[in-house]
Amino acid sequence: MPDKRSAGRIALGMSGGVDSAVSAALLMRAGYEVIGVTCRFQDDASFAKALDDAAAVCARLGIQHVEHSCENAFETCVIEPFVSGYAQGLTPSPCVGCNARCKIPALLEVADEQGCDRIATGHYARIVYLKECGRFSVKTALDARKDQSYMLALLSQEQLARLVLPLGAVTKAEVRVLAADLELPVAEKPESQDNCFVEGDYRDFLRARGVVDAPGNIVDGAGRVLGRHTGLANYTVGQRKGIGIAAEEPYYVVEKRVATGELVVGFAHEALASAVRVKRMNWLAGGSLDDPRDALVKLRYRSRAVPCIIEPEGSDVVRIALRSPQPTTAPGQYAVLYEGDTVLGGGMIEEVEQA
Repeated sequence: MPDKRSAGRIALGMSGGVDSAVSAALLMRAGYEVIGVTCRFQDDASFAKALDDAAAVCARLGIQHVEHSCENAFETCVIEPFVSGYAQGLTPSPCVGCNARCKIPALLEVADEQGCDRIATGHYARIVYLKECGRFSVKTALDARKDQSYMLALLSQEQLARLVLPLGAVTKAEVRVLAADLELPVAEKPESQDNCFVEGDYRDFLRARGVVDAPGNIVDGAGRVLGRHTGLANYTVGQRKGIGIAAEEPYYVVEKRVATGELVVGFAHEALASAVRVKRMNWLAGGSLDDPRDALVKLRYRSRAVPCIIEPEGSDVVRIALRSPQPTTAPGQYAVLYEGDTVLGGGMIEEVEQA
């Protein structure tokens, strides 16, 4: 957080939650003139509640509040890829792409309209400038349980250069205490869901969007038919429950074969990945790689970072070999690479090599 002499006008994304509310207060303490921005991604009851809560926080703090419409961008950049991804047999992770392609661009648009030099969000992570390579990157939050650095791995250098993250060195417990001390109206508001546009079962959402259930065979790794599934979009790689096959040892979903309509399952020792391939890497720290190097990788947002070897196969293509097999992940998820607490880069997983 810069000192007051360097602070200026800043546009803060406000979702109506406690994290962005406390971020506004911390930015004000640092000397910023804060404008609260609530982006309209969908016109529904949840947005109306978020808008009311954000407006109440801004009124409490005495700062300007702006509503910004970006339904079209959200539909194009988030919802359509989510639906088409499932239809193609992927397991999309919409929030990562949303930050880079929808939320941050929308916030920058408002910032430019309002004459703001910087933007801010309530993410738990830290922005750093690495002098040795002249690039911006993201570091993990000091509160490891709330760390959201994974979610920011696709941001561009231009986006990172203007982004401020007030909660990078603050714990969630401290945020709750600050909100109560400031008598913010959202101090006790519960956590929001990760997938903001799906209420209830995502399968119902996909069906409403035209993804048709096409039943097919459930097979094991040797191709033996074990049963029938209700449609590939209804299953997630790594899933254990709800497959519908009785066995002494539980089956896991290992692969979804769109070409044949087969759902491949295996026992726990078969549901492991040895490597993944990413074909559109977004490099942060250091830029692209020329030679293999050791690193850490997170294969899902909630997973822990594990040792790996990055094997470059082009400027934006890498094979990530895992030092030890890990619970399998799915194409459509994101692999985010770390060196210590610093994000090296990330990209969507396109291929998974089973152990």
